[in-house]
Amino acid sequence: MNDVILRLKKVGGQVEGLIRMIEREEECTQIITQFQAAKAALDNTFSLVLHRNLKECMNNNDANSVEKIIKLISKQ
Repeated sequence: MNDVILRLKKVGGQVEGLIRMIEREEECTQIITQFQAAKAALDNTFSLVLHRNLKECMNNNDANSVEKIIKLISKQ
């Protein structure tokens, strides 16, 4: 899980950068580009965590946990 923590810290840095950009009223296109980069990084990290959890549940034949994960995903 260390790689997930590192990814989340990177996203946190990107969000802090976005805040600074907005505070400095930087160019809109640059802000949007940074938003997209942060969102993509967060989405990729989410996919990684989801994949690992589903894989673990399936390896343990834990249908209940798989159902819970599917319900969480479908709320999005």
